[in-house]
Amino acid sequence: MDITTASPARHDAEAAAPSPASPQRRGSTLSVAWARHADEVREAQRLRWRVFADEMGARLAPPPGTPAGLDVDRFDAHCEHLLVRVHGADGTPGPVVGTYRVLTPAGARLAGGLYSDGEFELAPLAALRGDLVELGRSCTDPAWRSGGVIMMLWASLGDFMQRNRLRYMIGCASVPMNDGGHAAAALWRTLRETHLASPEYLVQPRLALPVEDLDDGREASAPPLIKGYLRCGARILGSPAWDPDFGTADLPMMMDLQALPASYRRHFNCA
Repeated sequence: MDITTASPARHDAEAAAPSPASPQRRGSTLSVAWARHADEVREAQRLRWRVFADEMGARLAPPPGTPAGLDVDRFDAHCEHLLVRVHGADGTPGPVVGTYRVLTPAGARLAGGLYSDGEFELAPLAALRGDLVELGRSCTDPAWRSGGVIMMLWASLGDFMQRNRLRYMIGCASVPMNDGGHAAAALWRTLRETHLASPEYLVQPRLALPVEDLDDGREASAPPLIKGYLRCGARILGSPAWDPDFGTADLPMMMDLQALPASYRRHFNCA
């Protein structure tokens, strides 16, 4: 299914919310909008670099000629970029503090596939691709991780999905591997018992995390973003892949908006 809004400007969706209370942010507001111009995409890429490279230590390899401090890959040109921006008390636009990138079915065809195709064998999802978007590169500025930013992003994503009659969201949910992968393996062992997708949708990692060799007896603890997805009914599509560049174990996840629990429908702007 082609997206029904051909350009980012035509599916702009804006909202505003008070910023979290703090002395330096009192009186400021947040707005959410789809990037309309290349310079706005660069703001998202700059935030991504700060979070993934500077904060998390990911080994990013942008294309030759990319300005320093930008996280850029070949998929960006085919994606829609959702931004949360700070505005001062006087309404002056400030920096981008949260972002998602969204690869639509039409964008995936132009890109030659999904980012997740590089980490997983996704043949079991072939029949869903026309109704499926891929979410990726989600990040929030450390000073704004109170929950409000992600709620605004999710509401705009839900509105986008509904207006374009798309049903499924997939993506790679990352778990840090600072401990060598034990936490990720423990989380997989727990979630495969409670949140595994139907057998016909299970996929295989291309570079599998050796989960059977990772067991230090710890209890599983999901990162906040994964917890949020699970509460909204997301399912795990299989065992984790190892991403050596980002230093993470990536769990393939899928959310069906038609199966969204009633208590969470408002988070995605669903009626």
